[in-house]
Amino acid sequence: MSVFSILIAYHQAFLQGLGVTLKLCLIIWTSGIAGGIVLGVLGANFPSSWGRLTRLMAFSFSAIPTLVVLFWLHYPAQALFNVVIDPFYTAALTFSLVNLFGIAELVRNAICDFPQQYSLAGQVCGMRHRDIVGHIQLPLLFRQLLPSVMMQQVMMLHVTLFASLISVDELFRVSQRINSLIYRPVEIYTALALFFLMVCLPINLTAVYLKKRYTRNLSER
Repeated sequence: MSVFSILIAYHQAFLQGLGVTLKLCLIIWTSGIAGGIVLGVLGANFPSSWGRLTRLMAFSFSAIPTLVVLFWLHYPAQALFNVVIDPFYTAALTFSLVNLFGIAELVRNAICDFPQQYSLAGQVCGMRHRDIVGHIQLPLLFRQLLPSVMMQQVMMLHVTLFASLISVDELFRVSQRINSLIYRPVEIYTALALFFLMVCLPINLTAVYLKKRYTRNLSER
């Protein structure tokens, strides 16, 4: 069987797994980006409280493998509190937290490193604080952060594969199940690799282009 014949024969299973993967990504991306921006702004404006929390959590999630955090929340944490939670929600919570604090640290660092001469130039020109934020700070920060945020979301898409290890029927687990039936690992995992290539390559290329085209050293050093 070829790659295309396998996709056609088992298209319903692949579509179901793809739907779970996309649903998981939607939760991770929206909660991580929205919450990370808010937390990053709070961390930059309140460094002694929110800033320390953001740095601590971002460091912790970067030091501990995501798979370890996922397994800890799925097994010992639920046994400790005597609860049983759907593996999909456990995976969504774990990956959303990783994404949230990763984005928060990116935003916090970008705001803290933003050079004050741009704001001072706006004040010299008679601009109000609201106009300085809306017309100077936000556009520059957006251009600085967008490539890194896009690459972070690609990484989170890759991380969703770990959800299969706690029995979430996402795309990778469905592929494994189909492979156990027909044992065509080359064709099946080639199809899986092509899917991630089609999704991730355009995002990566766009992020690289934006970084080269718009990102600059704002410190002018």
